[in-house]
Amino acid sequence: MPKTETDLQAFLADTGIDATTARHPPLFTVADSQALRGNIAGAHTKNLFLKDKKDNFFLVTVDEDAEVDLKQVHHLIGAASRVSFGRPEMLMELLGVIPGAVTVFGLINDTGARVKVVLDERLMDNDIINAHPLTNEATTSIRSSDLVRFIKATGHDPVILKVTA
Repeated sequence: MPKTETDLQAFLADTGIDATTARHPPLFTVADSQALRGNIAGAHTKNLFLKDKKDNFFLVTVDEDAEVDLKQVHHLIGAASRVSFGRPEMLMELLGVIPGAVTVFGLINDTGARVKVVLDERLMDNDIINAHPLTNEATTSIRSSDLVRFIKATGHDPVILKVTA
């Protein structure tokens, strides 16, 4: 059973990470979430759950306005081939979330560290980063340095790369 938003908040607290969460109606796309600008400070994320032909999985987290060249990103992230979006079943199995709620916080559910996490370096230039806390009905704000701490605490080794133009 995937971890819940409550489990995530407890994990963050136990790890000594300060986070604030704002509730809102469900948001399924970046366009939906842009309606909240001004209410929640900091950078807002777009998350791409990708796989290559050898069933290696990647979570690429970038700023919501960033563009990722899906025909070329495999060269940057160490994929065995060009990538495609991972199937919803694998998204649920590995990150414990549904399409429309993909989040870097889903790494808490990837206990086998099967997903390689890639953070765009331009996103990481922001002091505060916002992501869904395992549900698209809320946004959690966290310091960029604490996001790296969170990822490491889940057993993943975050890679920070320039993946956007």
